[in-house]
Amino acid sequence: MSALTRTVGRAARGLPTAIGAGAAQIRPVASGSPRYDGRTFSNPEPSAVLTLRDGLSLLPALLRRRDGGRPSTAVPLVTAPPPAQAGDLAVTWLGHATTLIEIDGRFVLTDPVWSRRVSPSPTVGPARLHPVPIAVGQLPALTAVVISHDHYDHLDLATVRQLVATQSAPFLVPLGIGAHLRRWGVPDDRIVELDWDDSHTVDGLELVCARNRHFSGRGLRRNTTLWCSWALIGPRHRVYFGGDTGYTEAFAQTGRDRGPFDVTILPIGAYDEHWPDIHLNPEEALDAHRDLGGGLLVPIHWATFDLALHSWAEPVRRLTAGGGDARIATPRPGERVDATRPGPADPWWEGPDPTT
Repeated sequence: MSALTRTVGRAARGLPTAIGAGAAQIRPVASGSPRYDGRTFSNPEPSAVLTLRDGLSLLPALLRRRDGGRPSTAVPLVTAPPPAQAGDLAVTWLGHATTLIEIDGRFVLTDPVWSRRVSPSPTVGPARLHPVPIAVGQLPALTAVVISHDHYDHLDLATVRQLVATQSAPFLVPLGIGAHLRRWGVPDDRIVELDWDDSHTVDGLELVCARNRHFSGRGLRRNTTLWCSWALIGPRHRVYFGGDTGYTEAFAQTGRDRGPFDVTILPIGAYDEHWPDIHLNPEEALDAHRDLGGGLLVPIHWATFDLALHSWAEPVRRLTAGGGDARIATPRPGERVDATRPGPADPWWEGPDPTT
């Protein structure tokens, strides 16, 4: 019994802090939004979300699949540090939804997660399938950090605290997430909270909080904070970061209002028929890319954490098979893609990388 108690104690250590702020701390900012009903945010389009009962019904399938969501060999990484100076247009995928974007000489970091697990517990929850290619301390000076929503695989307490200590850039977040950041020690003057369609300019770079179709929640609370994608509009280039989203009519609207985009960074993994409205599948990501007037598509939200029932490489296989004439870059984690002259696609996920 004492061993069990110790195990439970380790799993629960730090949970209240990691879960973040409560509704009372979030409400003062959220209540200013027409999308907030006094308790929660919602999508304009009907959007079914997996219920607890649905989740329990999936347990047999999860048990049968065993290691189907894991790669058969080590994931090849590129561990070269990023350049000290940002280029005109480039993307370094660091795994899952964490990317380092270079746009018109500025660096923007998206959904930074360096922790081993995407969970409020350090010992329980989905663990990484590959290491982070670089350390937080190797990041260059950032212009901004953007966060799409407050799920653990997109908003990570330990990483936020590291960025507070090592960077001076502001955190741009959808409404309500500022309360989590304040609880974790982020100074007020480094937090910018925005509603859909609002924007904020940092060093000549306009960052637009763009409507998408998802949900939020930490612990047992759902939808107390807003979710979004981000449109980055520089003097010469435009980049769209999807974060995490299902297919929505908002893509076409954003394409008309803010596009066309030189690069779209869109999620392609963790989809399932049980939650079709809140995660893109690969074919929907291609549709979204076209809606946005995308030039180069960089897929994210696959390969790093096992969060669905599909096999590990299925998302990228479906994406490349159905891509048609779309320009698609498929970097290894840590690999920098120069969007002005991307190299040929390499199906590195099909076997060991001979260069490593």
